[in-house]
Amino acid sequence: MAVERTLAILKPDCVRKNLQGEVISRIQKAGFKILSMKQMRLTKEMAGAFYAVHKGRPFYDGLVEFMTSGPVMPIALEKENAVADYRALIGATDPKDAAEGTIRKLFADNKGENIVHGSDSPENGRIEVAFFFGECELV
Repeated sequence: MAVERTLAILKPDCVRKNLQGEVISRIQKAGFKILSMKQMRLTKEMAGAFYAVHKGRPFYDGLVEFMTSGPVMPIALEKENAVADYRALIGATDPKDAAEGTIRKLFADNKGENIVHGSDSPENGRIEVAFFFGECELV
């Protein structure tokens, strides 16, 4: 298996609940290398650009509104099979459908406020990491 990069974003609900340390600990215990991370507040323009693939879908405006409602923490991760392993760690988008022990099952309130973002493919992982981090920030 090849080493991949994936993007995690600890969403505003995660930061509001002060769960950053718990979630990061679970990520590290799962064998991920943290290449870079930061805390920031997304503008509507940034959130709109990041989620542009969903533009026109019924949930798009609410997603942009939510992602700009408070601080977020983008985290660049690396590991063999990173995308699939991270998605297994976080669980299904809707916490009701997430497997027991996954991050979303444990901490998310609903499908809209589901604690974390994860890239959905190795290609998108590379694109999404580059959206938030310059190559010189990845160590």
